[in-house]
Amino acid sequence: MASSAQNPFGERPLAYGADGALAMDGHSLEAIARDAGTPCYVYSAAALRARARRLKALLAPGDQPAFSVKACSSLGVLKVFADEGLSFDIVSGGELARLRRLGVEGARIVFSGAGKSAAELQAALEARVRLVNIESLGELDRLRAFARGSRITATVALRVNPDVAADTHEKIATGHAGAKFGLTPGEARQAAAALAGDPWVRLEGLHIHLGSMLRRGDEFARALQRLEPVLLSEEMRPHKLQWFNLGGGVAIPYRLEEPATDPKPLLSPGIGFARRHKLRLMIEPGRYLVGPCGVLLTAVEYVKDRGERCFVVADAAMTELLRPALYGAWHEIVPVRPARGRGLRTFDVVGPVCETGDTLGAARTMPLPNPGDLLAVLDCGAYASSMASGYNSRPLAAEVLVDGETIRRIRRRQSAEELLGLETP
Repeated sequence: MASSAQNPFGERPLAYGADGALAMDGHSLEAIARDAGTPCYVYSAAALRARARRLKALLAPGDQPAFSVKACSSLGVLKVFADEGLSFDIVSGGELARLRRLGVEGARIVFSGAGKSAAELQAALEARVRLVNIESLGELDRLRAFARGSRITATVALRVNPDVAADTHEKIATGHAGAKFGLTPGEARQAAAALAGDPWVRLEGLHIHLGSMLRRGDEFARALQRLEPVLLSEEMRPHKLQWFNLGGGVAIPYRLEEPATDPKPLLSPGIGFARRHKLRLMIEPGRYLVGPCGVLLTAVEYVKDRGERCFVVADAAMTELLRPALYGAWHEIVPVRPARGRGLRTFDVVGPVCETGDTLGAARTMPLPNPGDLLAVLDCGAYASSMASGYNSRPLAAEVLVDGETIRRIRRRQSAEELLGLETP
């Protein structure tokens, strides 16, 4: 991957080619858009592999690097990570079904999530997942009953909420007392006491997750200070803990001028904690592994120039990229073929969905595009296709994987018939 000194796109697998058009790993995004249509998502397999290998290099043999499937659940992307030997963190039965479709064994799966249903817990047992991360005492009671009734031994970790408010957006902070996630330290000790001597549920780990877009290692250090008394408590002594799961949340730069994120200083407190207590380490980033590796291609439909206010209406919408509407998130938007001879204008890039909040990017300054021009929305590998919806009865967009000399459509565009296929008038 090119450095920012060589390429304004930094570690993103993008560059403007000799013909002046944007390319991913040397393949024309214009050509991909002509073939797949727009809107569509395009991912770089080479970038996915490079980031997976960088993550694995941080860890010791026996540790378990995992990909958080909720960031991007496309089978083609998951297969790249499976082939790289990563494990997976899931939060639903649907995500489990995706991994089983790929033949991923249960020993490479950790099941998280704040409200696992009875069916999901039963499926996790039958799949023999490595760990079920317990988020409530009621969930533990339910799993114990299922394990006993099924006569299948469950292995679990306790997700502890350390009450550390991470410096991130309020909607993606998960490790503070006001969040719905995890057990309090007292509840974790209560759960450990209840599991002492249980023949069907083995407590093998502890888990924390502070949230997403984390940049400060000191927040992990404070969380670990609050976790350590739980680990060393009397209630934990009967259990042979093997795992410490640090969660994920490594930030990525969404603006071109931001430097690349180095995960090592952020994760080093957790790595040290695991080594000190002789535990195997799990880390489960999602955004860090896939975010910069994908783009959303969209074509301009109309330009509404009102002088002081100008709107560029694209064919992608909040149905393909929800983050700006949901969080006010920023994604860089660049022309696939930069216009020459046009002056700079400031305008909003909006979608066709019938919501004022359907804005992909506000107040963007670049040459004003014409209808039919292509735009690329950057860093759409994470939380783009996985959060897509059919709002306004819009079909799901196509997805394309660029892999060396191969360009492969890993999801075709949903047809109108498929959109209506589950319904009966």
